[in-house]
Amino acid sequence: MAVRPSRAAGLIAGCAVLVGVAAAPAATAQDTTTPDTRTTVEGSVPSWATPAARVGHADPGQHRHVQVALSLRDPAGAEALAKAVSTPGSPKFGQHLSNAEFVDRFGPTQQTVDQVIRWLRGQGLRVTATAENRHFIEADATVAELQAAFRTSLATYRHTTRDGRTHVLAAPESAVTVPAAIRGAVTAVLGLDDSSKTITPAQATATRPDGTRPGVTPAAGDPNSCARFWAETNNANVPQKYAAGQQSNALCGYTSPQLRAIYGLPSTATGAGQTVGIVGAYNLSTIVADTNRAAGQFGAPALTSGQYSAVLPGAFTDQDRCGPDSWASEQALDVQAIHEVAPAAKITYYAGASCLDLFNTLNKAVADDKVSVINNSWLYPGESSVSQAERDQLGAIAVQAAIQGQALLFASGDSGDNSAPAAAGRAEASYPASHPWVTAVGGTSVALDAGNRVKFQTGWENSGNTQSGNTWTPQSDADGRFAGGAGGGVSKIYDQPDYQTGVVPAAIAGGHRAVPDISALADSYTGLAIGFTTPQGYAAYSSGGTSLAAPILVGLVANAQQAHGGGRLGFLNAALYAMSSKPQITDVKPVKAGIWSPYMAGFGHVTVPSASGSYLLDLDSKPQTLQSGTGWDPVTGIGTPATGFVAALGQ
Repeated sequence: MAVRPSRAAGLIAGCAVLVGVAAAPAATAQDTTTPDTRTTVEGSVPSWATPAARVGHADPGQHRHVQVALSLRDPAGAEALAKAVSTPGSPKFGQHLSNAEFVDRFGPTQQTVDQVIRWLRGQGLRVTATAENRHFIEADATVAELQAAFRTSLATYRHTTRDGRTHVLAAPESAVTVPAAIRGAVTAVLGLDDSSKTITPAQATATRPDGTRPGVTPAAGDPNSCARFWAETNNANVPQKYAAGQQSNALCGYTSPQLRAIYGLPSTATGAGQTVGIVGAYNLSTIVADTNRAAGQFGAPALTSGQYSAVLPGAFTDQDRCGPDSWASEQALDVQAIHEVAPAAKITYYAGASCLDLFNTLNKAVADDKVSVINNSWLYPGESSVSQAERDQLGAIAVQAAIQGQALLFASGDSGDNSAPAAAGRAEASYPASHPWVTAVGGTSVALDAGNRVKFQTGWENSGNTQSGNTWTPQSDADGRFAGGAGGGVSKIYDQPDYQTGVVPAAIAGGHRAVPDISALADSYTGLAIGFTTPQGYAAYSSGGTSLAAPILVGLVANAQQAHGGGRLGFLNAALYAMSSKPQITDVKPVKAGIWSPYMAGFGHVTVPSASGSYLLDLDSKPQTLQSGTGWDPVTGIGTPATGFVAALGQ
């Protein structure tokens, strides 16, 4: 989905393998210059803030909430340690630090924090909080106060986001400046621009023309009914494009036993003793009741008392821009997917005040250091829509997570190569999935037979067809045949990390970071049955998107940590790529098969027919530039977990 319900800018000297930590001077600040000496904070103007898109001046009386980001004291040293503790075979492998140890060694000093706070207050800003790891100082101010403090002007710009809507967003017209005395400490000022309002969740569901979702219960004798397993129902009244057994009605949504069967999970794989996290925006107040109701419907155990908890902000904001309803369905999907894969794992949900607050919320989850794996089913539609300043902050947060043994998983997106007009409009990788210090999760379409055996798995890249008489006509809307698929591609910003060397073909990577790393179930036509309370009441339906794939992987990692004595596995990518040719990873390849449906799954950013009708989805048929294939591919990465994955990960 869009950041609704997903780059570091410079190479660090002596550490060119993994890039991502802001290469600012060490985080010490000394008064060695006059108060009027100013230096710029690079990367503070987003690429979409162009003169041609300018609408006017920002309202000087508008109140904004900003986060002033502070640099690590030794970013190169932090990145080197993150690599050492995350690489199997390294003498320091698995020797993680606590948050307190990390802050003591790499975090900004309290003296630096105090100096920056004094300066902010001197400019009339109201400081409201300091992060536990001292990475962010939060403050409130009017636009006029912010313009005076940072010596820039805020303007409004017309910007079309991935969901096809045109917004008027604020951003600085020129680079932010701060006194030279604190420039060594300040790496960014987040909240001056509205880039984060383009973030969306990465979830997809079929929607009827009246806005409701198809149910999850098959109707006996109805050729239009959903199927409980592959080809249980196959509408014989429509053209049969594929061989017998290779065409099926859309699935009703896999149940918990079916989901666990896909990955060969024994009953002992429960995630017991593990606590995992989810980062999202807003909060679904009925989440526990909804999860337990869905568990009863779909064969999962209910949540036990205290198994689920939420860390909430003081208030929620920007509901008109961020779409709380889409975040509610995302929260339900994340919680229920994790719970079905790892039913004994504890889940902590970190709620952002809005979609503008996700980096700050992720930082809180890392600084709290109470969860070992963190799910992020949100993204920007492309790297180019994210400012350098924001990319640098993720780098610092992700490196701290790796040092503490926390795995950050991000959905790779649902817009394929992002060339769709409502996405990035050109082929590029989604963000933050393209960052080398996170694990990017792509997607698959999965067919189970009546005995819960995998008939086939293929890459999730769907092509849409509409019935015309006795033939199927490829759809020709704004996105052409493309009807949704996992995000993938090659970063234009990050160099290739060493864990991908020798696995991702050089002809594809060209020396850059390639996305995704691994994959799981994502196609909503073969999706997971979930349920949650909408404004119209409780609804159960089949859900998908890479925001299903990511929490599935989170649950599998929790199970793997349980299997290895409960310790943290940490940043996963080096271990994952070492498994790329082993039997515990299924190498996903194209399969000639199709799914019939009377409705098209809507993503909010992929153009498909909205009316009911007769539609056929060709699976993994390269509707854009992406398709699965032998070895690493830009749809499924190294592949998808097979039986034995949980036991093998981390060995």
